Amino acid sequence: MIKRLWQSEAAYRLRQNPTTMLGLGIVCFMVLLAVLAPWIAPYPPLEKHFDHVSEPPSLRFFLGTDQFGQDIFSRVIWAARLDLFIAATAVAISLLVGGFLGALAGFWGGWFDELFMRTMDILQAFPSLILAMGIAFALGPGVFTVIVATSAVNIPGYARLMRASMLSEKQRTYALAARASGNPPWRVLLRHLVPNALTPVFVNATLHFGWAILEAAGLSFLGLGVAIPNAEWGVMINMGLQDFWQGHWWSYTFPGVFIALTVLGFNLLGDGLSDVLDPRRAHR
Repeated sequence: MIKRLWQSEAAYRLRQNPTTMLGLGIVCFMVLLAVLAPWIAPYPPLEKHFDHVSEPPSLRFFLGTDQFGQDIFSRVIWAARLDLFIAATAVAISLLVGGFLGALAGFWGGWFDELFMRTMDILQAFPSLILAMGIAFALGPGVFTVIVATSAVNIPGYARLMRASMLSEKQRTYALAARASGNPPWRVLLRHLVPNALTPVFVNATLHFGWAILEAAGLSFLGLGVAIPNAEWGVMINMGLQDFWQGHWWSYTFPGVFIALTVLGFNLLGDGLSDVLDPRRAHR
């Protein structure tokens, strides 16, 4: 099955796009780092070396140490595991909840559609980071808080996209034929319409993965997400900036580089997938 998928036309178009393959390579590299963190990291993420506080990069500490003597290389690898987990969970929740509600609104229409879309308008009236900060402040810091806040502020986007896709799909010939053949509404919705309306939603999820990491890191940087001194990229930048005036640039630079690379990888991959999975763009 994997071989057939790799030899498909869509996979061929992906392989012909070097920027997409670069994005896929970056994403795979980060995922491997996260999965293999217990075996790659030379030290536990919270292990302190009090004789090597705030040391620059060296052969023993590849990316240096922070103000507590913790190995930054080990911490950024373990942080990759936590940040990818947070982003994956938040994107999955946003996609499932927003996609489900958007599909119902687009399929049924009427008062439910009107009420639902006005609710989404209210949520989208707030800047996403401000809304996420409000939710995080109400719930208190923690991994669970970051997941809830990051997923909640992005539900309206998935709902709108799924609703628009559903409005288009339910007017197509196959959908009209499914209704005319006597299928109950729930079967038409779940069996015929939803699978065909998911493509743009999945592409958007790939693009949004990087933004979810940025939002999670931003909340943790502001002290509203993962608590210090846990290994998380936003937390590490927050801790590193405390030594900014001492010139300890490595404490905050390397976590920022990992964030930038991960976001770049998902953006390049998502843009390539949109070219491949959207026939209108693929044949331009």
